[in-house]
Parts: sequence; C-alpha cells; structure tokens
Amino acid sequence: MQYRRLGKSGLQVSEFSLGSWVTFAKQVDTGDAKTLMTAAYDAGVNFFDNAEGYEAGASEVVMGAALKDLGWTRDSYIVSSKVFWGGSKPTQRGLSRKHVTDACHAALRRLQVDYLDLYFCHRPDVDTPIEETVRAMHDLVAQGKVLYWGTSEWSAQQITEAHGVAAAHHLTPPTMEQPQYNLFERQKVEGDYAPLYDTFGLGTTIWSPLASGVLTGKYNDGIPADSRMMLPGYEWLREEWESDRGRARLAQVARLAALAKEAGMPIHHLALLWCLANPRVSTVILGASRVAQLTDNLAALEARDRMTPDLMAAIEAIVANKPEGPRRF
Repeated sequence: MQYRRLGKSGLQVSEFSLGSWVTFAKQVDTGDAKTLMTAAYDAGVNFFDNAEGYEAGASEVVMGAALKDLGWTRDSYIVSSKVFWGGSKPTQRGLSRKHVTDACHAALRRLQVDYLDLYFCHRPDVDTPIEETVRAMHDLVAQGKVLYWGTSEWSAQQITEAHGVAAAHHLTPPTMEQPQYNLFERQKVEGDYAPLYDTFGLGTTIWSPLASGVLTGKYNDGIPADSRMMLPGYEWLREEWESDRGRARLAQVARLAALAKEAGMPIHHLALLWCLANPRVSTVILGASRVAQLTDNLAALEARDRMTPDLMAAIEAIVANKPEGPRRF
C-alpha cells in the first residue's frame, strides 16, 4: 500500500480505501464489518468512508460499533461522513447551517468518535446559499469536530464559488471532492475539475471505480441474482445497464476483459489500476460485502507495474471517451 496527500493538505490517505455504501447495514452486520475493516486495515488501508444517507444512518451505526470493538488508536485511521439526506422533514435535508450542524453531531454519535476526519456535502443544495454552508463547515472545523471538509458531485463552478467565499471571509475552504470516476465516467475528474487541482489543490476520493461492479465482467452474461443490481431500491441501476447505452458499454467491457487477460490480470484489477494511474486521484474507494472480494481487489496493487503506456493507450482505444477539457458554464 502506498499513500497520497489529500490534495494540497498534509493528510496522507491510502491509495485504496473502504466504503460502506450498499454493504454496511444492508449486506454487512457489525461482525462482518469488523472482519472487513480488519482485513483492510492490516493491508494498509487507513480511510473508511460513510454517510448519513447510507441506510438512513444505520451504516454509520455498524461502522461505529466495529470501530469501538476493534479499539484502533484514533490517530491511526481516517473516517468520514456526508451530509445531505438525513430524513424526510425540511430541517433534516440539504446544506443549511442547521442540518449541517445537526448531521455532524448525529454522525459523531453513530460513529462513536470525537471528531470527523473528513465531512462532505453529499450533493449541492440549490436552496441554500453556498456562503451559509461554507460558514457552517468552517465553524465545525474551528470547534474541532471536523478536520477537513469537502464536497461530493459538485460542479467545478460551485466548488470555485465555495473557495471564493472562503477567501473573501477568511473561512476554511473545501479540501476534497468525492466524484464518481471510472473508465466510463471521466468528465468531471479529467475535464471539469482540471483547473481546480493547481488553483485550489483539490483532492479527490473517488467512488464506483468498477462502475457498480460492471467492470468486474460479471454482468457480461446477464445480471446475477446476488448482485447489487438486484437489491431492492437499486432498480435504477439495473435499468441504466439494461439501456442501449448500457449494453454498448457491456460490449466494451468484454473487449477490456480480453485486453486485461493479455496483460496477465483480471479486468477489475485493470480498472482499479487505471483509476490509480491518474495522479489527481487521492484515493480509490472500494466496496465489498465479503473478505475474499476485498482482498482480491487489494491484490490489484501487485500488478501496478503492468500498467504500461502501451496498455493505457490500448484501454483508451477501447473506451474512446477521453474528455477534451473543462465544460463551459
């Protein structure tokens, strides 16, 4: 395991991290979580990602119970939460000062920690002024309840506005963004955010590096009954990959799988290492419901020297979707 700075900050995050979306409290109980987190921690993973919106907070409860039982020293790991979807009432959603503050306190209780290392605005909130959210985050940082705050799936324009507000009022700016990034989703990370890395030192904690499991190749012959696409509440994901665009991408996955085999690795290792090949990626968040699945993904690191310029070029020829530059707003 190697470590990368989270953007321009001094925080060192493991290049692979473990996320709880879909799995914790849905497929993984506290005992399973302890086993998964131990396997990750022993392999050098130091960042564990969570959110108030994951299973209505139950994911954080599971992770918090696991952390308490494992007894790791607090200075040896990084834990996150995200704020946006906290409940059905108006004061339980969005990025108002009230909800940002309430959600932080609730996450601290569920995770059983004294502070959050990373705290993300899970989506932009068009109903709340960005200045209000920046001030709320700054206050939590000043109170020692949050060390670094960031965004998730914000536009480059919104992130730039947040930095402008922070600079104008001497507030703490966002450090990181959590975007989707994989061989099929590249525009934000490689295009839209391009000016932000050098201008603001933006860090990225990317999610869905395997495109919800599609880049494992397991969907090439249909949707397995035990896959996340068959889980209640994830019908939207199944519909996406059953569309014309989804089927076209599955044809590309088959070609990528053949290329990976030639390179001496499975397709999911190739897909994970492709993400890590981007120096703008601070950490790649892995998801797993079983230890064997997690250790297999972590083993991709053993093949990093096979990601040659020729292999990268061959991958590019198959996906043919490299962004040309930032979008114009």
